[in-house]
Amino acid sequence: MPEGHTIHRLARDLQRTLGGAPVRATSPQGRFAEGADRLDGHPLVAAEAWGKYLFCDVGTGDVLHVHLGLIGKFRRRPSPPPDPVGAVRLRLEGDAATWDLSGPTRCELVTVDEQVAIVARLGADPLRRDADVDATRERFVRSGRPVGAYLLDQSVIAGIGNVYRAEILFLCGIHPTRPARSLSEEEFDQLWSTTVEQLRLGVRMGRIVTTDPDEIGRPRSRMRSEDRLYVYHRDHCRRCGTELEVIPMGGRPIWCCPVCQPA
Repeated sequence: MPEGHTIHRLARDLQRTLGGAPVRATSPQGRFAEGADRLDGHPLVAAEAWGKYLFCDVGTGDVLHVHLGLIGKFRRRPSPPPDPVGAVRLRLEGDAATWDLSGPTRCELVTVDEQVAIVARLGADPLRRDADVDATRERFVRSGRPVGAYLLDQSVIAGIGNVYRAEILFLCGIHPTRPARSLSEEEFDQLWSTTVEQLRLGVRMGRIVTTDPDEIGRPRSRMRSEDRLYVYHRDHCRRCGTELEVIPMGGRPIWCCPVCQPA
């Protein structure tokens, strides 16, 4: 499932390529034909992300709400575009680019008030300047849930997925089974700042790269895919070589190093 950095990068790219000019909207698959008709011919006023949720405002009171889910993709095509490939739920065609949406969990039109209600159910987004860090810290203080499970709860922190939670906890030296409330104020601050840093890097690079270039011996732009992560989906810790633990947590497995992240 795409994590928050992907959706923020997507919102930025949609705004840059479609913003301000009328957009032709169609539903080649047919499942979103009515919604596409309501979007058709209107300019994209604003595209923004909150965690894993994308919102596109066309200035009419309709807001396109998209959640890509496990298999959803928003692919960029040239304009004028070639014939759609596969089951394209929504095509947004502008002068500079065309975007094809396929396989989303959610593709719907909502009102501005409904958008506000959706966002109200989400936690702080580390990539947003309006993130309420203090409220997030207070939630950690009150929770006895394992921090590894807590990080996947989108109502606590919006945008962290399975890859980032494993890598961020590793970078902070925090074992995922520790209760959230056991983190000191300094540990929480490190956790938050590392999350912000890593997600911003993900937006900039368009991929998740958590390893230190000095450790790998090459810049991030030249790293091979197997060089980019410390623990996620690995057998041994990239930093110390210890065999990793794999723990079911929050409905997903999490990888951690018992040496670098002592329980």
